[in-house]
Amino acid sequence: MDIINKKIFLISLSIILLFTKLYSSENTITIIDGDTIKINSISYRFSGIDAPEIKQTCKKNEEVIYCGIIAKDKLVKKIGSNIPICVQESIDRYNRIIAECFVKNKSLSKYLVRNGYAFAYRKYSEKFILDEDYARINQLGFWQTKFQYPWHYRKKNN
Repeated sequence: MDIINKKIFLISLSIILLFTKLYSSENTITIIDGDTIKINSISYRFSGIDAPEIKQTCKKNEEVIYCGIIAKDKLVKKIGSNIPICVQESIDRYNRIIAECFVKNKSLSKYLVRNGYAFAYRKYSEKFILDEDYARINQLGFWQTKFQYPWHYRKKNN
């Protein structure tokens, strides 16, 4: 094998190995709560929304329900076995990437807010206000309960 063919072979082999690694690498996803996920070692906080904290409860027909766990479960089911694609917008004070994340080109944030399992975080964004209005008007998700907005819950409980 002459030197040119050897270089072409090595470059081709390197490209094949690179693509094999990219497509066969194991990505792990951890759902932290209703608005935070971790893909491999990178934390993503969903931009423009706020979901109930894991320990947060609501009342539905005078019965206590675990809104934080419900929000997380809805996100787990929506993601399924998919690895979300996240588009970074900024980084927060906890070093999490603030991003909008998608599964099958559908926004996870929009899904959660429009179905009443998270709220438009108006302090930081107006992007999901219409989705929240839709959920509220149609009494979806937590809009069927007596709840405390997550930002009020955190202020009171942290």
